[in-house]
Amino acid sequence: MNEEENLDELGEKLYDRIFSKHGEIAGKLTGMMLELPDKVIMQMLQDESVLNDGISRALQALSPDSQVVCEVEEASASSDSLGERLYDLIDLHNTGHTHKITGMLLEQNKEAILQILSDPELLEKKINIALKTLLEQGEERTNMTESSDSEVESESIGEKLFNLVKQIDHTHSADITGMLLEMDSESLNQVLKDRSLLEVAVKRAQSALEAHTHTHSSE
Repeated sequence: MNEEENLDELGEKLYDRIFSKHGEIAGKLTGMMLELPDKVIMQMLQDESVLNDGISRALQALSPDSQVVCEVEEASASSDSLGERLYDLIDLHNTGHTHKITGMLLEQNKEAILQILSDPELLEKKINIALKTLLEQGEERTNMTESSDSEVESESIGEKLFNLVKQIDHTHSADITGMLLEMDSESLNQVLKDRSLLEVAVKRAQSALEAHTHTHSSE
């Protein structure tokens, strides 16, 4: 079945549903509904509340008088009902974040939510904005985690180095460890893995300490 045949079939089903409610203008209402994406039309055929909401919006667009009726109906709609409909429509986009995006959009006022429910393009725009926000929050959390991991790694290296240096020079282990930690990370890792390199580094640090001590004692 091609797209045109599929649209005709959806149109027939939709017309039958609308005709039972608004026979005189069923054709006009159906035409307006068929401008929506196929997945939204399918949702209307499956969910009476979504269909009713779509009809209300179409009536509102057709006649200023019907806007008053729609506003009364909208005012009586519960937040739970709006949330459920919003959730169902967002879920059709398969973002993997339906719960979070629904929660974010429900923070808006009722009028804005009703507008989103009736406008597929606006809904898609809002979903994309919410996804971008979630992505940025995710990157921020990742950066914070990486920063935290880096600090933990530095502390871990410092502890290992201190324990090894203490085995060679217990008296000056703290000073020598502090000096060795000024080395770049690659050199530090080599020193931690190779005992002979560590001993050489410690001797150099000891010599620097002795020279520093000698200079101060001479003064």
